[in-house]
Amino acid sequence: MISSNYFLVTLVIVLIANVPCEAQLSSTFYDSTCPNALSTIRNSIRQAVSREQRMAASLVRLHFHDCFVQGCDGSILLNDTAGERAALQNANSVRGFEVVEAAKQAVEAICPGVVSCADVLAVAARDATVAVGGQSWTVKLGRRDSTTAATRAQAQSDLPLASDSLQTLISNFANKNLNERDMVALSGSHTIGQARCVTFRARIYGNTSIDAGFASTRQRQCPQTSGNGDGNLAPLDLVTPNSFDNNYFRNLVQLKGLLASDQVLFSGGSSDSIVQGYISNPRSFQSDFGASMIKMGDIEPLTGGNGIIRRTCGSAN
Repeated sequence: MISSNYFLVTLVIVLIANVPCEAQLSSTFYDSTCPNALSTIRNSIRQAVSREQRMAASLVRLHFHDCFVQGCDGSILLNDTAGERAALQNANSVRGFEVVEAAKQAVEAICPGVVSCADVLAVAARDATVAVGGQSWTVKLGRRDSTTAATRAQAQSDLPLASDSLQTLISNFANKNLNERDMVALSGSHTIGQARCVTFRARIYGNTSIDAGFASTRQRQCPQTSGNGDGNLAPLDLVTPNSFDNNYFRNLVQLKGLLASDQVLFSGGSSDSIVQGYISNPRSFQSDFGASMIKMGDIEPLTGGNGIIRRTCGSAN
């Protein structure tokens, strides 16, 4: 006679078998399948940043724009010019695709079909930060790649704008499970890199919450007339544009934030104290930045049986 315990155990097994299993990201994900993956990516990124220091900021931004739209799935790397790359926040500005591809192919040469483009990009952002003086952090791995890019509309909805208010930024980041402190720390990546005239023109003309001398300096390369000099570049941090430090926050207190979305972080609102804390304790900024990058890297990754491992980052195999 079969006991009731048998049916109970059988029922439990059936129920467990039908529960979706979502694999977790892990810093040791490739330890056995591709033990030299991280050192290979690091060497490739170091060389790229050595050739052009601006590339460090470009790679951090590329990872950010990937994760905020459709999750950290490498979708922005797909060569789909009508999709997310065409969004207002991406068009004519996201860059570094060839650097990520070079790192990916270096890994493919030693471990074909093992390491995802999404993971290569996540590691590249960390290594690029370290290459210009930033503090390292442990990157969790195991993401898989999407087969399609996000739409232009989705990217324009999910990515922050250079003109966003503080509350809009807080809400935007909260939608991705990132709090106000994460938002301020991640904005600190603007301590490196450059911005296009079209993104800060409105701020440097007729804005009262800006240092007059700073505005005058920026106006020299950014004409007031729309369409004239839109692509002209200016450093986001005028003082140490190629060093990952806390000068970005010092600039804000002096009303020298280049983008409107920079300056709102220090404008009498709730984030003022965070900015002041990062000025007085630069180590806390570096630590928080790494922690927030780890959190950002957890946004809706494809894991387990979801997604694919692309052989080239620009196409879905």
